[in-house]
Amino acid sequence: MPIAAGLPVATRRSSDLSKHSAEVFAEDEDHPVTVTRRDGEALVLMSQREAEGRARLLNFAAQLITVTLDDRGSLAERMSKAFPWMLALSPADRESCAQDLVDAARASFATGQPHLAIAELTSWKETATAVAAGLSSGSAGLEWFDDDETVERP
Repeated sequence: MPIAAGLPVATRRSSDLSKHSAEVFAEDEDHPVTVTRRDGEALVLMSQREAEGRARLLNFAAQLITVTLDDRGSLAERMSKAFPWMLALSPADRESCAQDLVDAARASFATGQPHLAIAELTSWKETATAVAAGLSSGSAGLEWFDDDETVERP
């Protein structure tokens, strides 16, 4: 049975681990691999990155469920309780952040791609950290480069 709907999971026999281990491990880099056994329940082999991404997504989902169970205040207000770093953002950015996080979580669950929600969460958290440190688009002393400008490699 696949780990998440729509996620391509290869199936290999346990004997393939000893006979063709390099192939099986290479496959594991792309997606989880189900390893069938004659003497027991099938196992799933996945990279640590994949396992950690899934764990982070489940943790994020638990926080979102907690937010949705509370009916007091706007979505942004409720999410600011679960994610206090959001308080560093402006009220308008908190609204955008809340909606972006919910949308990214929905996309992650629909596609089985944890990185979508985790990247959005990380991006907003880093933005809030930068704002809290005093950086903003209007900060004095910041120089913004055009995308077309080539910068010498350090």
